[in-house]
Formats: sequence, structure tokens, C-alpha cells
Amino acid sequence: MTRRSESCLIIFAVLSVLCISGPALYWVIQKGFSFKPTTTSSSSSSIACSPCICDCPPPLSILKYAPGLANLSVTDCGKDDPDLKEEMEKQFVDLLSEELKLQKAVGEEHIRHMNVTFGEARRVASQYQKEAEKCNTATETCEQAREQAEALMRREKKITSLWEQRARQLGWQGE
Repeated sequence: MTRRSESCLIIFAVLSVLCISGPALYWVIQKGFSFKPTTTSSSSSSIACSPCICDCPPPLSILKYAPGLANLSVTDCGKDDPDLKEEMEKQFVDLLSEELKLQKAVGEEHIRHMNVTFGEARRVASQYQKEAEKCNTATETCEQAREQAEALMRREKKITSLWEQRARQLGWQGE
């Protein structure tokens, strides 16, 4: 429903309630709220009610104020709204096919979003894989350099040991 039809419906409902219950509320307010206890003994109160003079007009009908109200039906609802009228004229099969098209469009949008997210995840994973390979390569290079340094150190120790032996043979006492 459009806002215009909703507001018209609300205004109509409020006016209906006021027209139906308005006279009764007016009478209660005009006469006041007087609740007098009824007594069975004649000595308790000497006040008697005056006789009722009922010269009231017949109750007013809402049909006098709104004669077209009795002819309202569901088909009249929203007849001035072209969008609503077009929707109501569609066949059930058309409505179902439209619903399926909407669901298909939502599904395709979901799949597209999922594919974009999956592609982004693959790109990030590939980037991390490249970084991991760089780290592995750097680790292997460091390991090779350490092994070479150990080999050089062993060779230097052998040479140092050999020179130390020669020096002792020639009389060096050492430290």
C-alpha cells in the first residue's frame, strides 16, 4: 500500500470510531458520572428520580454521513493507485514467475559476491604463498652460509692446530 492509501484508511477508521461512539461519549460527559447506590429501605433516602421524558430523535446512522460506505468492497481499495491496480490485475502464475525471477537475481548476486570474495581470498593466499617461498629460500640460503662457515671454521681450526703443533715443536710454550 502507498502512504496515501494508508493515511486515508487511518483517517477513515478514526472518523468511524468518533461517529459511532461520539454521541454516547458526549451524553456521558454532559450528564456526568453519577453512581447512586440503590437502597431497599424507604427511610434511607427521600430523593426520587424525576420521570424520564424521552423525546429523542432516532439514532443517526453512519450511512447518512457517508452514503457510499455500504458499497465499499475490497476491490475498491486502492483503485486510484495505478501501481497497486497493476499489481492486483496480475495473474497468480505471473506473480510466481516474478518471485522466481527475483529469487534468481538475488541468487546470482550472491554468487557474484561469493566469486569476488573467493578471488580475493585466492589472491591473498597466493601472495602469502610467495612470501612463504621467499622465507624458505632465505632460510635455505642462511643454512648454506652457516654450513659453509662451519666448514671454514673446522678448516681454520685444523690449520691453527697444525701451526700450534709446529710452534710447540720449535719450542713455543704457549699461554
